[in-house]
Amino acid sequence: MEAKRNSWIMEADISSLQAAMEAGTLSSEHIIEAYLERIKQFDGLLRSIIEINPEAQAIAKALDAERALKGSRGPLHGIPILLKDNIETGDQMHTSAGSVALAEWNAPEDSVVAKQLRSAGAVLLGKANMTEWANYMSSKMWAGYSSRGGLTLNPYGPGELFVGGSSSGSGVAVAANLVTAAIGTETSGSIISPASQNGIVGLKPTVGLVSQSGIIPLTRSQDTAGPMARTVQDVAIVLGALNEIGTDYTKFLDESFLQQARIGIPRYYMKHLDEDRLRIVEEAIDVLKEKGATIVDPVTLPCEDVEWDWNVLRYEFKCYVNEYLAALPETVPVRTLQDVIIYNEKHAEIALKYGQDKLIWCEQTSGTLTEADYVESLQQNKEMAGKQGIDHALYEHRLDALLFLGNESGPDLAARVGYPVITVPGGYAENGVIAPGGYITKGPQGITFVGAANSEPTLFKIAFGYEQATKHRISPVLMKRLDHLNRK
Repeated sequence: MEAKRNSWIMEADISSLQAAMEAGTLSSEHIIEAYLERIKQFDGLLRSIIEINPEAQAIAKALDAERALKGSRGPLHGIPILLKDNIETGDQMHTSAGSVALAEWNAPEDSVVAKQLRSAGAVLLGKANMTEWANYMSSKMWAGYSSRGGLTLNPYGPGELFVGGSSSGSGVAVAANLVTAAIGTETSGSIISPASQNGIVGLKPTVGLVSQSGIIPLTRSQDTAGPMARTVQDVAIVLGALNEIGTDYTKFLDESFLQQARIGIPRYYMKHLDEDRLRIVEEAIDVLKEKGATIVDPVTLPCEDVEWDWNVLRYEFKCYVNEYLAALPETVPVRTLQDVIIYNEKHAEIALKYGQDKLIWCEQTSGTLTEADYVESLQQNKEMAGKQGIDHALYEHRLDALLFLGNESGPDLAARVGYPVITVPGGYAENGVIAPGGYITKGPQGITFVGAANSEPTLFKIAFGYEQATKHRISPVLMKRLDHLNRK
């Protein structure tokens, strides 16, 4: 009965919720109650949320009173948003990066991201589960797993479909209509992957556009927080609150831009795609052509045959995690990466389901960022992924963006040089093959656009035009899956 009464939150976007609150037909308190009821009903299956903010309802009530007295702060006033579990909040919620070693850590103040969302009037509903230590703990760890939160499952096929990582909880909660929008973080594909796999919109901003302060780091040269939501417009609204220069990105939601857009197709990165996923790419290209876009196909990148390494992540992880942990109070049981490794060994039964070979691999570095391997890899990323990669293709063909499928190669190239990426629901692959990581490729697939540094305005125009022309977003049918599991 409660679920039916609250069915209005299904696929509700920020603008519709805001309009209802302005009209007095809804309150923020009512919205929070509805989402909490849905979380109670379905998140036992999905495990997307690691912690609920115990103050959420009180905050919503206070924001309702403020609206009545002073009016709305803006589009996020009273809107619930989840934060990934590596983003600090100065309240009763913990910040652990999914690790049991940090399960009791309460930050003394908000991260800049949390502070800006609160200032915009958002209700921080809780913390989303994530792949532990942003997927830099174990090479065997499943995407979406953390020792603190368990394994997050894809709502389109719990336990069957790949969930994507490491912002898995953020992506699943949005996809399953457990929250209006969420914040993920990305080093290489960690927003784009779960957004694509869970049929939502995700944006990895240009590195530096959103503050990293108060976020448990993996790197400094590639990390960024970014918005995840069910529509391009909602992602634009949330990015407007996250960026420190005050840009309103909704003014760039111009679907007519496709008539002048030039989009490149880097076929090299699609040659391994199975028939179903390649069909989704071809259908996207056809739609863009129909809307007037100029498609340059194929586009060749000089960096295509480069053998990439992960030295930047390996060396920066130890340096910046040590820096972060060293600043924590003595009550926290880990103050260095080595402490984390030792803690995990002492609590192996709960902490080491998949081992910690990546942590050990990173600990073997000096933590000073002086190794030649690190310096050379950092330079290679800038030169090959940038000048001989994305920049070359965009300049050579006068392109606005490159098109990729989901998290296939494009987001990693962009990550290596800190460039922005946006993914939009592109369809559903009914059949799949086993990917190198061992997962089945079927399920929701995103169409991903990559641009140059600070090209978010252009990416929003292209993504919005594509979204409005296709509207591939579909809501997962969770009730049937829950009933099926209950009957087992």
